[in-house]
Amino acid sequence: MESKNIQFKTNLNCGGCVAKVSADLDNAEGICEWNVDTSNSDKILTVKSNGISEEEVIEIIKKKGFIAESHSA
Repeated sequence: MESKNIQFKTNLNCGGCVAKVSADLDNAEGICEWNVDTSNSDKILTVKSNGISEEEVIEIIKKKGFIAESHSA
C-alpha cells in the first residue's frame, strides 16, 4: 500500500502535549512516522499513513483529551 501524508489541525500546544499522545501514535497500526509543528498557529500534526484512516488518527488524539480535525495542506 502506498503511504500518504495526512494533516490535522490540533491543540497540541507544547512538548508535554505531544508526549501524551506519542506512545499511542508510535504504536498505532498503519502509521509510518508522524510529527507535530507546535510553532505553527494551527499546531499541524502530519502523519505518514500506511493504511490508517483520518478517523482513526482523530480518535487516538481524542482519547488523550486533545482535539484533531482534518486539515488539507
